[in-house]
Amino acid sequence: MVEGRCMKCKAQVEIQNAKETTMKNGMKAMKGTCGKCGTNVFRIMGKAK
Repeated sequence: MVEGRCMKCKAQVEIQNAKETTMKNGMKAMKGTCGKCGTNVFRIMGKAK
């Protein structure tokens, strides 16, 4: 279970269909959708190792 902040709901929500990605600067992030409203949610996790 991964949580992120939904900007539409203005709350911490569980990220549905979460996929781990690596950004251009080398940081890891999780992408998915909000479990409540379906909006895209993006959470930066930290440096990739």
